[in-house]
Amino acid sequence: MVKKVAAIGTIMILTLCFGFGMALAKQKDCTSIQDGVLYDSNGNLITTGYDDYGYNYQSHIFNGLYCNYSRPEVICTEDDTELVMKWNDAWLSNQDCDGDGKLDRHYDFDSYIGSGAWCTNHMKGTYEDAEGNTCHWTYFVKIVAAPADATSAGGVWYGPDGTEIGPVIWGSFAIIQEVENDPCAGLHGAQYISPAGPGLGGGRW
Repeated sequence: MVKKVAAIGTIMILTLCFGFGMALAKQKDCTSIQDGVLYDSNGNLITTGYDDYGYNYQSHIFNGLYCNYSRPEVICTEDDTELVMKWNDAWLSNQDCDGDGKLDRHYDFDSYIGSGAWCTNHMKGTYEDAEGNTCHWTYFVKIVAAPADATSAGGVWYGPDGTEIGPVIWGSFAIIQEVENDPCAGLHGAQYISPAGPGLGGGRW
């Protein structure tokens, strides 16, 4: 009986070690930003922390001027619109696990569809209206990748039960929440909330 228990214990230890070893091997297959060999789409080396544009790829956030989100050749320094973007691993990872030298997008999925990717944009700025008033505005939007079982019709994504998910954006994505405040334009609060739910990180998203 003692030998049997000992044998089972040995098997369990070997199984755990083997599984742990496999996990380490899988982890080692991925290149991180800290390795110092990953580049952005413009050929610039990606580093931890914020770059000159406002991207912090390690922390999944952009915090800067709207005119710099597209990484122009010349960094923009004058813009009345500030932008904060946040995203998850499926949208843009902080690792390269497929070996192409770039940060992964929708890893292990053929496309963003069904990947669970999401992104939020929070913008704010000022402008002068026709009467010379200085107007302050804010805009917030949540965007998710359409689920694998969703269908689009008339520019809107729907779930398999017919529940509206949200307007189609960029083909594979849906807007699930928009909040806009602009007193000069008469805009206050939520402008759209998905009937399927505006939450992130759970449920269908």
